[in-house]
Amino acid sequence: MPQLMRRFCLLTGLLLLALGAAACAQAHPAASGPGSNITVGGGFSAVQSDYGKDKLGGGFAYVDVHPQWRFGLEGEARYLRYHTNQGVHETTYLGGAHVYLRPENFRPYVKVLARVGRLDFPFGYGTGTYLVIAPGAGFDLQVSDRIAIRAIDFEYQDWPQFTYGALNPYGISMGISFRVNGLHRYPRH
Repeated sequence: MPQLMRRFCLLTGLLLLALGAAACAQAHPAASGPGSNITVGGGFSAVQSDYGKDKLGGGFAYVDVHPQWRFGLEGEARYLRYHTNQGVHETTYLGGAHVYLRPENFRPYVKVLARVGRLDFPFGYGTGTYLVIAPGAGFDLQVSDRIAIRAIDFEYQDWPQFTYGALNPYGISMGISFRVNGLHRYPRH
């Protein structure tokens, strides 16, 4: 009896699979979602430097590559050259994971970046290159199909291998971005 029951279940399952494949009853989507995107942007950063406790300012540029709307990668370069004492400059080149939490026009996100940071020491005494780990969060405001405003981006950096002990600068950034590939609001047949 158990063997007969197994055969019946197997045949029923195969029949349902065959009927499902033959039916092709999938409806066309009414509209498409945000989908994949490539975004380039830039703006202004203000950072509380842990070296000398200065508040540094400068520019940043970034590229976001999202194969689907939620999960993607971000590459970022930050050049902090303004409002410095004695010529202290910070430069970071970071890359890592970028995750949107909502697909709507108000898009909060989180990110974890890592790579390299460079510090120019006071009075031109030298430079150092160090590992930087930088978690962060913020939100973008989509104002059109291609333009978004990076309303706020908060980043906390950890420079664990700094010569004189770990550094922990933190700061905010604001900017604007351009979506390279357009948003398709209607399905293509």
